Amino acid sequence: MIDNQISSYEISEIKGVITFKNKNTTIGFIRYNDKAEVEYIFVNPAFRKKGLAKKLLKLTKERIGKKLIPQKPISPLGKKLFNIT
Repeated sequence: MIDNQISSYEISEIKGVITFKNKNTTIGFIRYNDKAEVEYIFVNPAFRKKGLAKKLLKLTKERIGKKLIPQKPISPLGKKLFNIT
């Protein structure tokens, strides 16, 4: 389901950053380091609640081959995304 939602978006990568964008705007991005720490994750408010943050996390984990760790401080939404109580 998520794959179909992003099929019309471009996925670009540079070292440490994966970005989803269309011809008009950035949909979302994730910034991570070599230690598998997620430094920042953002999804444009107009595109939230569609599973894009989870897709960014999945792609990042596939690229670096490690379990991802959220970097502190963690926002309330970040805690929810990483299932931290």
